[in-house]
Amino acid sequence: MELQLINSDKKVKLPAGVFDREFKESLIHQVVTAYLAAKRSGTHQQKTRSEVSGGGIKPWRQKGTGRARAGTIRSPLWRKGGVIFAARPRDYSQKVNKKAYRTAMSSILSELIRQDRLVAIDKFELETAKTKSLLKMLNDLNLGQDLLIITDSVEGNLELAARNLPYVDLRKPLDIDPVVLVNAEKVLVTKDALKRIEEWLE
Repeated sequence: MELQLINSDKKVKLPAGVFDREFKESLIHQVVTAYLAAKRSGTHQQKTRSEVSGGGIKPWRQKGTGRARAGTIRSPLWRKGGVIFAARPRDYSQKVNKKAYRTAMSSILSELIRQDRLVAIDKFELETAKTKSLLKMLNDLNLGQDLLIITDSVEGNLELAARNLPYVDLRKPLDIDPVVLVNAEKVLVTKDALKRIEEWLE
């Protein structure tokens, strides 16, 4: 298959095995869920009744007071008591095979191409490190908000100009992930970056 380069008469050839895959919704859901789960720190922790300080003595005698029997003031039923099913630190990561991950990434990229949400460009460089210059370039290319730019070089003028735009995400080819691809309204990728992605996913 071929992809037309924006603002150019040239086309770039893309392997169908990477950029023309069927949309596998269940696999993409699994990969996205696993990616988001792996980002969770899992450091939450609460105290049970045995870990809360105090409560070592019986608050009142067992019988004769007219009140319900109580053995500790740190009961989960009491204010400032322990938690019944206390949260514990845990690992939320889910295992995803490399082949399944790459297949999901190929499926997402293929769907972006079918929806005209992925556009390719020969080179994407800025002469000055000004946000105004980047905005003008994006407007000339008719690219809207929630833009993901994938390029081999993210340093220099482009990085300085893009950091003031919250809706522009600048990534290297091997730094992209399924979540950022799914959430991007448009994806602008350079010719060289496409080649790197192709080598990675083949």
